Amino acid sequence: MRAAILREYGEPLEIRTVPDPEPEPDGAVVRVDACGVCRSDWHAWAGHGEWADDRVSRGQILGHEPAGEVVAVGREVERFRAGDRVVVPFSLGDGTCQYCRRGAGNVCEDGRALGFEPEAPGGFAERVPVPTADYNLVERPEWLDATAAAALGCRYMTAYHALAERATVGGGDAVAVHGCGGVGLSAVQIAAALGARVVAVDVDDDALALATEFGADAAVNPASLPEESSVPERVRALTDGGADVSLDALGIAETCRNSVRSLRPRGTHVQVGLTTDAERGEVSLPTDWMTRWEISFLGSRGMPPTSYPDLFALIEATGIDPGALVARELSLSEVSDRIAAMDEYDVRGVEVVTDFGG
Repeated sequence: MRAAILREYGEPLEIRTVPDPEPEPDGAVVRVDACGVCRSDWHAWAGHGEWADDRVSRGQILGHEPAGEVVAVGREVERFRAGDRVVVPFSLGDGTCQYCRRGAGNVCEDGRALGFEPEAPGGFAERVPVPTADYNLVERPEWLDATAAAALGCRYMTAYHALAERATVGGGDAVAVHGCGGVGLSAVQIAAALGARVVAVDVDDDALALATEFGADAAVNPASLPEESSVPERVRALTDGGADVSLDALGIAETCRNSVRSLRPRGTHVQVGLTTDAERGEVSLPTDWMTRWEISFLGSRGMPPTSYPDLFALIEATGIDPGALVARELSLSEVSDRIAAMDEYDVRGVEVVTDFGG
């Protein structure tokens, strides 16, 4: 099969033929019909994560947002068979640890991160192996095609878990989203579907226009603010005293601190974006101010496989369309250039690989 492989950090991925995977006894192999290209792939390609012992090894098949069809299953698999339409979560749990049993497989003690470690080759390939298939694989509803499912596969479900499950956003809440790339736009759409009033923040007017199209009630471009104003001040003015929930979808120090400072007393910050070489996993915060106003700071990573039915139910009930976020379909050979474009934030919406022969 053809696959895109990380050979050197910051250099083009190598597209070459590798052996087809075989299913583990409790695993499955999925034919990849679509796989999203995400900023987390950029972090891996750039060699980030060394400061957290989380650097992706050279030789890794990248890609962590695949959707497709089961082509083979191991002898122990009971819930799936060849021909089933599925989504493959990137947070792969073992299904047995205390966290998996409590519905938190995304923080499994013995979990694997699809596309980020040798034991879990990723979805920038014609086929992808999935361990512990009965726990990790998610049946894809008839109404969800593979391209839309790939858009949903990381950023959308990450935004859902962050807002609906970690921060428990509800009707009437004011939500600020800092950074309107793929996960930020997903957060805007989901927050609006949950009944929140949404303020989108980004330095790109085109990204803000998309955020408004997807449900944002107000947009803030830091570059357009008066010199004496700031992002937190503008968000607080637009939300009558501060956001109830504020999400940093980018991961740089400025957006993280702006997000925290945008909150009202007893507000909740949710960190989704990962840091870059500039921060190396550490961001200083106004902790005295946070203590004074009882600010909560939450981390959020992916989503447990067991939460997909709730996400699907929200999509069906509200009519929101994850496929609307797809701005461009790609061939496998284009992946390197599109990941490199994220150096300059030159990607809008969600881009998805749908042609694995080109």
